[in-house]
Amino acid sequence: MKKKVLATGLLTTAILLTSAFTPVSTNAGQETTVKLEGQPIAFSKQTRMMDGILMVPVRDLATALDMEVTWNEAERAAVVTRDGYELKLPLNSDYANVNGQATTMNGVTQIVDDSLYVPLRFFMESVNHVVRWDSATSSVNITKQTDTLPVVGTYDHLVTLLTQNESNQQYSVALMSKSSISKSSTDSSAPTASSSANLAAQDSAKSVSPEYSGTNVQVQGVDESDVVKSDGTYIYTVNKQRIIVTQAYPADQMKVLSILDFPQTANTANTQFQPSEIYVDDKHLIVLGQSYQNLKPVPYNEEASSSSIGILDKRIISPIRSQATTKVMVYDLSDRSNLKLVKDVELEGNYISSRKIGTSLYFIANKYVNYYYYREAAKTEDAKKELAPAYRDSSAGDSFTSIPLDKIYYLPKALEPGYVLIGGLNLDDLTQTMNVTSYLGSGQNVYASEENLYVAATTYEDQQQETILYQFGLNTGKAVYKNTGKVPGHLLNQFSMDEHNGHLRLATTTGEVWRTDEGTSKNHVYILDANMKEEGKILNIAPGERIYSTRFMGDRAYMVTFKNTDPLFVLDLKQPDQPKLLGALKIPGYSNYLHPYDENHIIGFGKDTVEVENKNAAGSQSIAYYQGMKVALFDVSDVNNPKEKFTQLIGDRGTDSELLNNHRALLFSKEKNLLSFPVTVMKLDPAANNSKNSASAYGSFAFQGAYVYNLDLEKGFQFRGGITHLSQEDLRKAGQHFYAGDKQVQRVLYIGDTLYTVSNGFIKANDLTTLQEKNTVVIP
Repeated sequence: MKKKVLATGLLTTAILLTSAFTPVSTNAGQETTVKLEGQPIAFSKQTRMMDGILMVPVRDLATALDMEVTWNEAERAAVVTRDGYELKLPLNSDYANVNGQATTMNGVTQIVDDSLYVPLRFFMESVNHVVRWDSATSSVNITKQTDTLPVVGTYDHLVTLLTQNESNQQYSVALMSKSSISKSSTDSSAPTASSSANLAAQDSAKSVSPEYSGTNVQVQGVDESDVVKSDGTYIYTVNKQRIIVTQAYPADQMKVLSILDFPQTANTANTQFQPSEIYVDDKHLIVLGQSYQNLKPVPYNEEASSSSIGILDKRIISPIRSQATTKVMVYDLSDRSNLKLVKDVELEGNYISSRKIGTSLYFIANKYVNYYYYREAAKTEDAKKELAPAYRDSSAGDSFTSIPLDKIYYLPKALEPGYVLIGGLNLDDLTQTMNVTSYLGSGQNVYASEENLYVAATTYEDQQQETILYQFGLNTGKAVYKNTGKVPGHLLNQFSMDEHNGHLRLATTTGEVWRTDEGTSKNHVYILDANMKEEGKILNIAPGERIYSTRFMGDRAYMVTFKNTDPLFVLDLKQPDQPKLLGALKIPGYSNYLHPYDENHIIGFGKDTVEVENKNAAGSQSIAYYQGMKVALFDVSDVNNPKEKFTQLIGDRGTDSELLNNHRALLFSKEKNLLSFPVTVMKLDPAANNSKNSASAYGSFAFQGAYVYNLDLEKGFQFRGGITHLSQEDLRKAGQHFYAGDKQVQRVLYIGDTLYTVSNGFIKANDLTTLQEKNTVVIP
């Protein structure tokens, strides 16, 4: 056993002689029993509650954990060490240094009765222990953190976890509203915009359907839900509150086959379901969406509100409450003219996103926990039950089942007032009940490969952003926790993460673009090993700019940053422990989305820009105004010298496309030299182009529909034409701005030799070679 170096008298004498000490007013009350692995810790001095925080002598905790303690006179801090670990606890401070990193504590180190007292929870959690409070016995139970996540366990522990991070809740609400889903690319050479090898059985004729395009996904083998899906014979669309099934092939026999309606009162007078996305395979149509149900009001306690819940909590209290659930409905496709519901499941919380891997479906929800409810209303057993998340599976009945708190894990570094729920279905056996795992914490980004699911949460330490990553293994509809990792900064979107050869690669941004000091924005790439530990990194890319898009492709990564110009960076990640920045190309504009053409070429979709000198009293400043849409083909054959091989400019300022923020809107087939996407085109009057303010001038409406191109490495982008659902009368009525409504083209796909465009009002079929219209179906 190592010798402890801490003489109580010597330590306190040194402190008292060098500091202006003010006695602390404490209320000892009943002494709390503290157990470590089931055995009581023998404290030399009484444990104390100070401002609602349990404080204990640091010397006794160090002794219990066989750690050494010394006093640093120069820094007036106690230093706790063992096996390379160092915890520095400054006197009269609400922060500590854990292995050199400043970390805020919930509590202040203080001298009481000649002993240095520290917050018990902070100390034990900083050395990887789990702390739980048991109100029934007025005791604290401490256990060593294992490879699995800790469980919430009890209602008292839940309240403790929710309150200990209360000072950061301003961030929590904002971050949880930005939740999104992400996943990676594991194939560097083959674009995944179209499933050219997909074949599906045409039920009516028992013949094989032609080649057809699928949803543009980021990783092969991991399907993403969308508003439009096809199986090569039928087109399925989310159409407002309905699902429309259209027989699309052959084009001359197009017709609406069935309509699956979800009225505002789908189940009861208080319930409504809003479908948002779908999946289709050869057996099932899977509908995902949000369901809302009104609940009885919670009594408003004015006294409690003013005294204990604070400004943030007052804002979220409402006399009318509603319960949001993420709902999945599975339909049998045996008879598409009469779809039969075979299973439906629900998770409490707002729908985030989902992934389908083979016959396994995974979907994620976030449930917010109301502060007012757990502090004031949750004094009854029924109210306490509402604090726990619940789920429903039609295989087990119509009622919701609450998840016991001893079955709920929590994410220690990403505690937020809410739950992340992961539901899993085995579509091969719908008699099995849904597999549900629940975690107390946040999950702003979720990324999935074929084998793993990653929940990423942005947290703040001393106002510095940090992304915590939780890895879960996927197997036949089950998600099992594996590892935890972290990187500085925040992620942009799903393309900021990628899994390749057992490594997780991430692109993050730290700082702020508007700052000009050390806090200015910087961009980084991190590579984590199979245990989620850092193996390599490239730091401080493009200071003063932020990431606009990233694409990982095999052993390379491509990153676009922007402020006034568009640098395209090429990074070599072949050696995970020694990644390198190879080359950069600076051009006007920026790319919001990067898509692989082949292993040596990449397509960028974004906006063109014009740089203008803005003169004012403070001097001259360069400002970049975005213009029309820009599509570029980059040649990265020479990784040290990337080139912009071809470009295509579309419209003027105001031109936009859903593709710029949703990659699923892209149709691309390298084999067919086909590129198409929906776009709204705005154009300037030629006379306005010559004005002094032309860079900031917006164009007037000119077109909405799908633009279709041929694309090859010899001729680049060859515009073939536009397909619109607007009539000539619609175009004549258009002013400077035009709302296409039900005629706005949302997706483009092909089946055989026919190109289909889909809006809420129509499905139009055009010849893939000539673009001549073949047929149109009006959606009722």
